[in-house]
Formats: sequence, structure tokens, C-alpha cells
Amino acid sequence: MPLTDSYGQGVTYPTLTDKPNAQTLGQGIVEGLTPKVVMTFSSAIVRGATIKKPVAGMVTWIKDMGRLDVYDGTAWVAFGYGTNSWKSVPLASGWTNNGNAQGTFQYRVVNMYGEDTIMFRGGISRTTWPDFNYFPSYFDLNTSALPTVARPASLRTIVVPCSDANSTRITLKLDIQTNGILRLYGISQPFDLPSWVGFNGCFSSL
Repeated sequence: MPLTDSYGQGVTYPTLTDKPNAQTLGQGIVEGLTPKVVMTFSSAIVRGATIKKPVAGMVTWIKDMGRLDVYDGTAWVAFGYGTNSWKSVPLASGWTNNGNAQGTFQYRVVNMYGEDTIMFRGGISRTTWPDFNYFPSYFDLNTSALPTVARPASLRTIVVPCSDANSTRITLKLDIQTNGILRLYGISQPFDLPSWVGFNGCFSSL
């Protein structure tokens, strides 16, 4: 009858009295150890399709997020990320980077208090505005959507600072949409045309 490891992890191994069977031996070791090491999956979706009944203490690495998760008995919880370098937002026409010398408008996804969180930095500016007769009620800031891993589960609205020069207000509303588009509200003719908009210190849970 097989015995189990002395560390209480439930990994079985055969005894000298067990009938020799290389497949059973290998299978017992592989299936006993695999759930206890860091398992790698291309995405959380693939993980969910593979691990039907996770057990508390399981640890996985999710490639598309660059994220280390642990199953706490109820849900998969992120507790570590890779380098998660800053990525530049592809700006829509009319906007330029480094508004108010704040650097390039960028984002990255990190773990904050157990939640996936998108962080922003940098600033943008513009010197010309659309014609008064065709002035939009909002401005989409990016020409292409943020990747899926940087999109919120539902609409997120945050406040971002702006120049008080050429504007009666010093903050604007930024919607982080579920489709990955960043939409800016609060700019209007003729009194609210700030020369720059900043994003340093702005973030939202996903």
C-alpha cells in the first residue's frame, strides 16, 4: 500500500511490497506534486477551464497579466506581479505628450490591496480646439483601445487635474470604459479650454 510524504502534503509513493508499475509510480508523483507547485497558464480563463475545483493554497502564474495568484479557499487572489513596465497611451489627433512638463501619458496595471489596478502618469496638452459649431461633448484620448488586461469590469470614472489657465475649472472627468477607450469630459467652449491635463497620481481599480 502506498505511503505519503513526511511533510503532510499528500504526495504518494509506493512501498517495496506494492506491485511494480512505472505508470502508477510516475502518475502518483506528478499528480501529487503538480497542484503544489507554481502552475503556469496563458490566461485566467484557461486556468478556470483547467482547474475545475481549486484547493486553498494553490499558486498560479498568469502569463498575459504577468501575475502570481493564490487560491484562498474562495477566490484567486493576486499577490505578486512581474515588472509591469509603463506603456504609452496612443494619443488621439490634436493632443501631445508632456503637458505642463509632466512627461508622457502612460499607464500600467499593478496589484493594490489585492485588486488589479490601473495607474496613470504624465500629462497632455493641445494648442488648438475644434470649431465652436462642431465642438464635441467629450474627447476620446486614445486612438486604439487599451488591452483587455487594462480594461475595467464596469465603467470607472475618476477625476484628473487640469490647467486653470484658460479654464474656469481645475479638474476634469475621465471615464475608463470597458472597451479600453479613455474618454475626457468637462472641456467646453468658450471658457473651459485648459492648456494641459495631468494624470500623475491618478488610478482606479479594475
